[in-house]
Amino acid sequence: MKIYKIYFSPTGGTKRVVDILGGAWQDEKEVIDLFSWNGIPEYSFDGDDICLVAAPAFGGRVPALAIERLKKLRGNSAMAIPVAVYGNRDYEDTLLELKDTLESIGFHCIAGIAAIAEHSIFHQFAANRPDEEDAEELRGFAMKIQEAVRAAIHGPLTVKGNHPYKEAGSHLTPFADDTCTGCGLCAAQCPVKAISEGDFRTADADKCISCMRCIAVCPTHSRTNDEAVVSRVVEGLEPICSVRKANELFLEGMR
Repeated sequence: MKIYKIYFSPTGGTKRVVDILGGAWQDEKEVIDLFSWNGIPEYSFDGDDICLVAAPAFGGRVPALAIERLKKLRGNSAMAIPVAVYGNRDYEDTLLELKDTLESIGFHCIAGIAAIAEHSIFHQFAANRPDEEDAEELRGFAMKIQEAVRAAIHGPLTVKGNHPYKEAGSHLTPFADDTCTGCGLCAAQCPVKAISEGDFRTADADKCISCMRCIAVCPTHSRTNDEAVVSRVVEGLEPICSVRKANELFLEGMR
């Protein structure tokens, strides 16, 4: 048996969750980074493999680019654990969409997890999560999943979410201020090539997916979002994002 850590993690929070979960397994591990995609050909798995497959919630949905890249995988009845990571607001249809996608490409979903990580845009929400309390809980989830695998528990996996999925919402397009040095790292790291090599300070709003990778990698902290828009959104989110939400585990056959 081999453990695969498969994730789409623009700013690192989703990767942190998967690293904690994966650390609870002693088996050989391999990483497939769906964000830093290198054009690998279709990837196939064996039936006794376990794949931790994680994506962030972008407005309650799986990022379309993550779905596109996931569809390069071939499950071959390998066991999968979809993991939706969100910034303390709500994951809505993210976990269900991830589960549906994995099953459509041949995976057998044995468990699902909704986990909290620091919000990728509004960092005051779920700041520094996953923290040690989260890590202990996530490791406990991994132990329960391993027990279920050993006991060969079978039954439908039911997770939260709705059909049809909610419509994708609006998004923010980061830009750079006058401190930008023109190093070009943001353009090099943008997964959809929304930042032009000729003008690093702006981005194509039609291409941008609001993953915030450009902000995360900027060495001079020059990239940001419209402060007025951010302020309005934060004010609306404050009541629902300020209370600490819990991680959730869904197990196959669990009632």
